[in-house]
Amino acid sequence: MSIGSLIAADLVIAVLAAAGWLGGGAAAAARRRLLALALAGFALLATVGRAVTVTALARAGWWFAAEKVLIAGPLTLAAVAVAVPRLLRAGDIRSVAVPLLFAGYAGSGALLVTVLHGYPASAGAGLLTVAGVLAATAVSWRVLGARPSGTVSRTAVAVAVGALVTGTGLAVAPAAAPAVTHDHRYEAAPEVGEPTRRFTLTAGTATVRVSGRDVEAWAFNGQVPGPELTATVGDVLEVTLRNRDIGRGVTLHWHGYDVPNSQDGVPDVTQDAVLPGQEFVYRFRADQVGTYWYHTHSVSDVGVRKGLYGVLVVRPAPATGVDVTVPVHTLAGLPLPAPRTEPVGAGTPVRLRLINTDSTTHRYALAGTPFRVAAIDGSDLRGPTPLADTAVLIPAGGRYDLVFTAPATPVALFVDGRAVYSTGPVSAETGAWPVLDPLTYGVAAPVPWSRFDKEFPLVLDRGLDLHGLLPRYAHTVNGAADPDIPTQVVRRGDVVRFTIVNRSLVVHPWHLHGHHVLVLSRNGKPATGSPLWLDSFDVRPGDVWEVAFRADNPGTWANHCHNLPHADAGMMLHLTYS
Repeated sequence: MSIGSLIAADLVIAVLAAAGWLGGGAAAAARRRLLALALAGFALLATVGRAVTVTALARAGWWFAAEKVLIAGPLTLAAVAVAVPRLLRAGDIRSVAVPLLFAGYAGSGALLVTVLHGYPASAGAGLLTVAGVLAATAVSWRVLGARPSGTVSRTAVAVAVGALVTGTGLAVAPAAAPAVTHDHRYEAAPEVGEPTRRFTLTAGTATVRVSGRDVEAWAFNGQVPGPELTATVGDVLEVTLRNRDIGRGVTLHWHGYDVPNSQDGVPDVTQDAVLPGQEFVYRFRADQVGTYWYHTHSVSDVGVRKGLYGVLVVRPAPATGVDVTVPVHTLAGLPLPAPRTEPVGAGTPVRLRLINTDSTTHRYALAGTPFRVAAIDGSDLRGPTPLADTAVLIPAGGRYDLVFTAPATPVALFVDGRAVYSTGPVSAETGAWPVLDPLTYGVAAPVPWSRFDKEFPLVLDRGLDLHGLLPRYAHTVNGAADPDIPTQVVRRGDVVRFTIVNRSLVVHPWHLHGHHVLVLSRNGKPATGSPLWLDSFDVRPGDVWEVAFRADNPGTWANHCHNLPHADAGMMLHLTYS
């Protein structure tokens, strides 16, 4: 069983145990002896089962089990110690109603700590939970006709006060500080010479045609995706962004392209958002060959979804053969691109540039020919070998370049089972094909560093964020949500290692701006294939990734989940150079 499955199973078992204790207490209060005994027995079995899952999670990593061991564990032991002995010697079943309810409250409190607080475990969260359990027990005691003892009442009050004094621990990690001080003094654009490629992108509302339907969109130059920007290595790009009528503002972020910080397009970090009637000029040198894309980073969860994105391709020389970009997107629930067929002569070299511009993973399958994965996220792979009848999963924001020599028979590219590109009619069932693991593909090379100057854990979770005007259930990093996640501070030249842990039940595609990271390991298994330099990678439930990079691009950089609604809901922090 995977760690992600264990996390889900643990939550289900915790719910069943709490429900069993509470149901047993209710049945005992109603003097339904057999039902009370059955439910209490079920709850006890579930509690034992949870001890097994928590032990397994603790063995997988303390990140996955800290609050379960330190807070849920004592509460569970107290619940069993109070309920089971009284149940065994009960004459009148109604006399064990409160002990069984106490066990249910304890189980529910322990569950809420995991669901609402998560990582890291804190004394405040534990005290608040104990106070709630004692208070609920005292109320039940009174409702059922018995007066709670003064000791119980005084204990509940004392624990509640202690919880308030120490802080609930539900909102922010210890020692948290504002992520970035926005003083609106941005870095000046570097001098890169006279532009050789000029583009103008005008953002505005538009009606576009998708699958025979008119869709209201936000678009660059009235089209979705926006114009494809191309360059040859050595070009100097100048891109003028204008905003016609997007009231919430726009910017351009060059996803995966490690531009100077001033050109990164993050509002309130590297520039102000471009408001209606305004413009901003981006200028940088095309010195990174590969497949990239651009998108707005102002209210990006809305803007990208509604169509403010496009393709950026930098080639080493004018293209030979057939070079096709395939940016996959979902617009108003409709898939892009529309299927297209382009006949290609046998023997022609073909490169398919696959780009996932959605916020979720897509499955790609090339049928009808062997192929190689030549590059991932703009970085060439070392020694890629031919693949056939093999699918690839591309995370949100990620890019794969597939290359092949066109055969005499047709080939087709399927995305989630839908043909989006072909050289002729192809019928293929690709759903059962195995999925390529990029960590084992290609020829290995030594890791370029023997030590790390800075190490940062990033524990991804959900939790209650109380720091805004209204509480929200946020996506968190190390127990905090944007803007309260401490900034990661590095020095130029540092070799930095991230350990990224996903405690949640959803996938988080991770994306660091301004740098590519080298994958060291996943779930304790070292990468054994070609050196894998990524800017977007899926951290699945229960995953532990170790990645590293050299800090060689000064500035303040966004570091966030590229499921953009997750980033908007708190999973965004910053890395800055001292």
